[in-house]
Amino acid sequence: MTESGTLPTIRLMETTGSAEHIRSLHELVVGSSDIHGILNGVTGFACDAMSKVAGENIDCALTLRRRKRTATVAGSSERAVQLDMIEQGLGEGPCLEALDVGHPVLLADVATDTNWPLYSAALAAEGIHSALGVPMDLGETSQAVINFFAPTAGTFTEAVIAEAAAFADVAGSTLRLAIRIETVEQLNADLKTAMSSRTVIDLACGVIMAQNRCSQDEAFEFLTKASSHRNKKLHAVASDIIAHLTGGSDNHLRFED
Repeated sequence: MTESGTLPTIRLMETTGSAEHIRSLHELVVGSSDIHGILNGVTGFACDAMSKVAGENIDCALTLRRRKRTATVAGSSERAVQLDMIEQGLGEGPCLEALDVGHPVLLADVATDTNWPLYSAALAAEGIHSALGVPMDLGETSQAVINFFAPTAGTFTEAVIAEAAAFADVAGSTLRLAIRIETVEQLNADLKTAMSSRTVIDLACGVIMAQNRCSQDEAFEFLTKASSHRNKKLHAVASDIIAHLTGGSDNHLRFED
């Protein structure tokens, strides 16, 4: 390990559990309804996998950052999330540095670490004596990092770190897929909303055209003016007109100056 706490490049090992991880994580994407559920599932898998490799209970948290969105934090337990939030609050630690350098960063022993003294002290107070941050490759628009926490020092040997990096590599491909699916679903939802708004506006224009014997352009201009005068969105004004009509009122809609 270098003085900064970063690790030399480690060649990812082929692990017997990789195929199982891939199947389980991809099933997670299919079975989860939102990205937060997927993140919680990933940390749960990571906790189980790393605890088996390390031979002791490992807590796991994951932070996802996406452009123009607030960071999403998930964990294998509430304690794991709290430990991750401590690092975020202090602005220092292996998890944050791993995001910057792009490879695993180790805090081997909170009793001897000099790189992040405040974070080391905070972890010690929580009964955690070593931690490991492993970044995930999600492309240009997103960042994610997994934080592993161990109750004893020296838990994260080179073999354990290699296993963590291999898991993060597999989980990263799963998250990329999940983010793409969520993006497409959001675009579809936005399109449906836009189409719904367009339909209401078109219907309102039709009502105005019928009642005032005017063109579609003139009817749309009426809607625009009404929107400005009432300080309401165009869709809201159109909805009012449709509601006014279906409510059975005989009042005639006329142009405003």
